[in-house]
Amino acid sequence: MNTESRRIKVWDLPTRVFHWSLVLSFAGAWLTAEGEHYRAIHVMFGLTLLGLIAFRLIWGVAGTRHARFASFVTGPAKIKSYLLSLLRRQPEHHAGHNPAGALAVVLLLALGLSTASLGFMTYNDIGPEWMGDAHEFVANTLIALVFVHIAGVIVSSYLHRENLVRAMFSGFKRGASSESIASTRRAIGILLLLTVLGFWIGYTWTTPGVTQALSTAPHATQDDDD
Repeated sequence: MNTESRRIKVWDLPTRVFHWSLVLSFAGAWLTAEGEHYRAIHVMFGLTLLGLIAFRLIWGVAGTRHARFASFVTGPAKIKSYLLSLLRRQPEHHAGHNPAGALAVVLLLALGLSTASLGFMTYNDIGPEWMGDAHEFVANTLIALVFVHIAGVIVSSYLHRENLVRAMFSGFKRGASSESIASTRRAIGILLLLTVLGFWIGYTWTTPGVTQALSTAPHATQDDDD
């Protein structure tokens, strides 16, 4: 029996909402990183990152089977074995995160937490001055890892003949029936989405710097010298 021929539910809704909310938050933080004009928006996305990662750490223990760290965090031997299988063009199949993807997830969470924490301390003048440089360095390292992760997803999708990006939208992948999750935890996923959106709306309404940045371009309010 081909255990990869069946379409099964793998990713629960909270995991998918977390993933795409993290993508939007990191992209927003990256795009607003330069200059003081967008500082308030940058801080908003940074705080969102902190909240999302905190949720993912909890969900890595309390979530459905493929979302739990215990199901995909592994050692160097399995990572090496998986990478060698890719080189042989006979990739090992994993219903959830493959070992290389699992390593990327752990590193992304660690670097994301470090970046957001350093940014919070920098913008609130907590700690020594080098915190700002450390924040920038870790953020650049995270950007590099993101591009490596994207490249890995593209390569894995091609070799596995399975669209991994679409799977993170739909929640479905190929695998044995026994590997399917029983519930998508829809209520928790919707609550997480509403929490993120609610935070963005509330922060925008209560923080003057956000509305000002959204309504005016940099230097647009400066008077011309005559």
